[in-house]
Amino acid sequence: MTYLDLSRRQFLQTSAAAASLFVLPRFAIAQAGPSASRKLNLAFIGGGGIADVAFDGCLGENYVAICDVDDARAAKNCAKYPQARRFKDYRVMFDQMHREIDAVIVSIPDHSHFAAAYLAMQLGKHVYVQKPLTHDIWQARTLRRAAAYY
Repeated sequence: MTYLDLSRRQFLQTSAAAASLFVLPRFAIAQAGPSASRKLNLAFIGGGGIADVAFDGCLGENYVAICDVDDARAAKNCAKYPQARRFKDYRVMFDQMHREIDAVIVSIPDHSHFAAAYLAMQLGKHVYVQKPLTHDIWQARTLRRAAAYY
């Protein structure tokens, strides 16, 4: 039978069946690993100021850690999300909690973005960094290589 011999009904049925293979999300086809619908465990480096935008933008996820050197600046979000563990040093946070963290949001002063983002990438974490991402081309290229490598 050629495509010219197909009835309109047969054509639509065959097309719908073929299209469904490409339309179904990959996670729905019994793949191993965690469920795609589960909540992310987020760690925030920076707990106040511009970080408020990130906190509001990630509502519905699990906030597992908040790291900020200034208790007063982070007080509002720490009170709002008491289940999140508190840290003053993100290196300590990563040492203690790296297995519990899926992604990291970096909202600290921009001269510190590179170091925090690079360390998170080395641990295999997804990273969102407030702008500016870096201070120079070398840092930007290093983060790009790290993202591809890790």
